[in-house]
Amino acid sequence: MDKNERFEKVYTQGALNITEIWVDRETGINYMYHCSGNAGGLTPLLDRDGKPIISTVLNS
Repeated sequence: MDKNERFEKVYTQGALNITEIWVDRETGINYMYHCSGNAGGLTPLLDRDGKPIISTVLNS
């Protein structure tokens, strides 16, 4: 993965129905991407209080 890419895929599951988790390297916010066939969507992952889940960003 290129260090200049803003998003990093940290989890993937499935072949036809794909679920992935991506982390924004600048903000640390986690996003879930899901696609099935020709349709897909991206949304931030939220905790039970409705706040975005934020990972620690390592600048290496």
